[in-house]
Amino acid sequence: MYSSMSDCLIKTIRSEGYFGMYRGAAVNLTLVTPEKAIKLAANDFFRHQLSKDGQKLTLPKEMLAGCGAGTCQVIVTTPMEMLKIQLQDAGRVAAQKKILAAQAQLSPQAGAPPSVEAPAAPRPTATQLTRDLLRSRGIAGLYKGLGATLLRDVPFSIVYFPLFANLDQLGRPASEEKSPFYISFLAGCVAGSTAAVAVNPCDVVKTRLQSLQRCVNEDTYSGFLDCARKIWRHEGPSAFLKGAYCRALVIAPLFGIAQVVYFLGIAESLLGLLQDPQA
Repeated sequence: MYSSMSDCLIKTIRSEGYFGMYRGAAVNLTLVTPEKAIKLAANDFFRHQLSKDGQKLTLPKEMLAGCGAGTCQVIVTTPMEMLKIQLQDAGRVAAQKKILAAQAQLSPQAGAPPSVEAPAAPRPTATQLTRDLLRSRGIAGLYKGLGATLLRDVPFSIVYFPLFANLDQLGRPASEEKSPFYISFLAGCVAGSTAAVAVNPCDVVKTRLQSLQRCVNEDTYSGFLDCARKIWRHEGPSAFLKGAYCRALVIAPLFGIAQVVYFLGIAESLLGLLQDPQA
C-alpha cells in the first residue's frame, strides 16, 4: 500500500487524520519506561558480573553483557510490540477494506444490485485487545512472536551497548568519571541508529509474524524462517530494509535521551526524594 515513508505519512493522515499517526502511543507510554529500565539496568548488572577487579571489559564480554540485557527486556517488549502493532495495523486494514468496497461499487456484476457499504467497525483499544488475546489464546497470545523478538533485540543489544560504551569513553575527559550529558546523548543516538539499521531485517519479520489481521492477498506465516523465505521470494531482499530509515530516526533520539536520563541519575534522585521527603 505504501511506496515510501512520505507516501505512508500522507495516506495515513488522509484516511485516519493527524491523530492516526499516534495510534499505539498509550501502549508505548505505559511500557517503554520499564522496558528501557530493564534493558539498561540488566546491561550494567551483567557488565559488573563480568568485570574483574574493576578492569575494562573486553569486547566479547561487552557483547555478552548486551546479549543478557536483550534477553531480559523481551519480557516487556514482546507484549508491548504485539499490542502496538495491532493498534497501528487496524487503520491499514480498514483503509484497504474501504478501497475494495469502493471498487466493488464502481464495477458491480451485471444484474447485481449495488452493494451497501457496511458501517465501519469500531477501532480496538489496548485494553480490549489484551482481554481478547488472553481469553482466546491465554498468556501465550501476548507473547506471539517471542522468538522473533529475541532474534531482533539480542543482536540489537550486542551491537548497541559495546558501541555506546566505546563512543561514550572517547568523549570522556580524563579528569571526570562521567562523560558530559551531550556526549552520552550523541553516543546513544549514533549507537541506537546503527544497531536499529543492523537488525532491521529481523524487525520486518517480527512485525509480519505479530500482525494478526491480514489484508487481501497477504501471506500467512508458520514461523520465522517461513516468513523470511516468503518475503525474499515475493518482495526481494530490499524488503528486509523497509522502514530502516524511519526506525533509525525514532531509535536515535529515544536511546540518546534514555542514556542521558540514566547516566545523570535522574531516576535515583527522584527515588531518593520519595523515600526521604525532608531531603
